[in-house]
Amino acid sequence: MVAMPNKKPKIMSSQSSGLKESLTPCPELEVEVWLNTPPLRLKDLRGQIVVLYFFQMLCPACVMGASILANKIHENLLPEVKLIGVHSVFEHHEAMQKKSLEAYLYEFRYRFPVGIDAPSEGGIPRTMSKLKLRGTPTFILVDREGYIRQEIFGLPDELILGYLLGKLAMNHVGVRP
Repeated sequence: MVAMPNKKPKIMSSQSSGLKESLTPCPELEVEVWLNTPPLRLKDLRGQIVVLYFFQMLCPACVMGASILANKIHENLLPEVKLIGVHSVFEHHEAMQKKSLEAYLYEFRYRFPVGIDAPSEGGIPRTMSKLKLRGTPTFILVDREGYIRQEIFGLPDELILGYLLGKLAMNHVGVRP
């Protein structure tokens, strides 16, 4: 897990404070280039649950998080759940270029869509900055109406992540618990 400067990392467990509940509209992703997919827009995914996975390929906890998503969740997701990776580089910029990310995705056989977060002059990528994320890995669960329902900073317990996705899947469009 990599925290941005002046941000304290939190390890996510069943009793962790890494969970942050929310009910705010999810802004559109500011992506420089898409891999494994044609360009995506969140507004076009209304009616589906979206899991946004913010990561850096050289972050050890992010590698573990991608493994959880790719091997356990992505392969078994319900049809109404869409997994989207967002490669948000805020350090080691030269080492984490598009070509390196393409090799990373290929070698680990990650087939889920991945967008490269658009860079900014301040060093923190645009989408990451807009969402005020604390670091990587961060999981954001977006409901069918486009609202952020959960933000998880750090590695989530797989059972908790499954529970949260199931909870969202059981809700009907327009119903907010």
